[in-house]
Amino acid sequence: MIPTVIEKDYAQVWDNCLRIIKDNIPAQSFKTWFVPIQPVKLEKNVLTIQVPSPFFYEWLEEHYITLLKKTVKKELGADGTLEYTIIMDSSQQNSSPFTIRMPASHRNAISNPSVSMPLNINHEGGSKEIPNPFVIPGLKKIKVNSQLNDRLSFDNFIEGDCNRLARSAGYAISDKPGVTAFNPFFIYSNVGLGKTHLSQAIGIQVKNNFPDKTVLYLSAEQFQHQFTDSVLNRNQNDFVNFYQMIDVLIIDDIHNLAGKQKTQDVFFHIFNHLHQRSKQIIITSDKAPVELNGIEQRLLSRFKWGLAADLQLPDFETRVAILKKKTYNDGIEMPNDVIEYLAYNITSNIRELEGALNSIIAQSVLNKKSINLDLARRMVDKIVICNTKEISIDYIQKVVCDYFSISVDELNSKSRKRDIVQARQLAMFFSKEMTKASLATIGLHCGNKDHATVLHACRTVNNLLETDRLFKTYHDELVRKIKL
Repeated sequence: MIPTVIEKDYAQVWDNCLRIIKDNIPAQSFKTWFVPIQPVKLEKNVLTIQVPSPFFYEWLEEHYITLLKKTVKKELGADGTLEYTIIMDSSQQNSSPFTIRMPASHRNAISNPSVSMPLNINHEGGSKEIPNPFVIPGLKKIKVNSQLNDRLSFDNFIEGDCNRLARSAGYAISDKPGVTAFNPFFIYSNVGLGKTHLSQAIGIQVKNNFPDKTVLYLSAEQFQHQFTDSVLNRNQNDFVNFYQMIDVLIIDDIHNLAGKQKTQDVFFHIFNHLHQRSKQIIITSDKAPVELNGIEQRLLSRFKWGLAADLQLPDFETRVAILKKKTYNDGIEMPNDVIEYLAYNITSNIRELEGALNSIIAQSVLNKKSINLDLARRMVDKIVICNTKEISIDYIQKVVCDYFSISVDELNSKSRKRDIVQARQLAMFFSKEMTKASLATIGLHCGNKDHATVLHACRTVNNLLETDRLFKTYHDELVRKIKL
């Protein structure tokens, strides 16, 4: 008897779909957009999948809906359909998360009744000329200066695993500012990892796509100073009216408004006005919304309405790509060994990495010295003399792979070849010994293994160190290379 669709296991159906999808898109795209998806149920030819956020839903619908539909119909027949679920955090305190359901290619057709959608209210301004707070008193300037740096574009923003989700979201926003599910767009990370660059890149791209839209970038501190001036000059209404005219508002370092209650109050009203009229709001911060202290709860809840995306430390390959892009833009030729040395040794942030590169170029030009590894070592020693070099899992994997002449993909594969297994076990062992990463994190980086596999690898390495002299040689040489 041929099994009916009802009898099919939803997990198996989705697994079969993934095999087809994996063969039709790049490996990195599959990892980013399909690995996080979880199958939920299969009822009456309707396969339900759970995606992490509204942004995922929109991205899949924009870029992969045709492939998804064909794959689902291949597995379930001509009547097979797809539905998404998204678990949403409630903006109200003491409220449980809720789930919204969305069928494929019918956005917002089904929504949770507790979700209040912004109203599209047309606002007609009066005839009064509103002062521009960016214009020096006494000088008249009609057009708003966006305050964007043309060098901080998407072309100069290097994509990697550390920022792929945030960059993709930013690019999607620039195509449809204010009307995507990720408004506001909240970007957060430690200093020097590209928050300002990404936020300005979105603004630049919006200006390119929609020349008539008013885009404004400014720091939270600048916003606070302007508000203070408006209070002193008794023209707060003009200040608020000016910001209510902006189509894309980019506020950098929102954490600097902590403790400034009156400034937060006026920003709250501006935020509401812009959001209700589908104007795009982009905010950056050194911390995630839940970690911000000194910011009113009503603002924090609004920061969570859209998409909050973090920028993480770039891996070795991304750091190399950043350096190569910068030297190319500056018209500088630099040996690969110098670039790789900088990428290996400066891992704290992108700003420090580019600063080291600028120092090497300056020393070479001023002292008429060729750029080589010796010069790079001297400059790095001066720049990071007080810092202990951070050893990352990516760095350890790179050194181990170079030592055994294998690729990182082979290291993280399911291969059971003896040399690859030993290399993988050593990479796990060194990651546990030399980083602060948990066993689960190490396993995730090493081919999505579980913590028990990592623990077994560490025990195996310890045993081999006591019984296998050649293996101990491998271990000792790798320790020197990693700590070089």
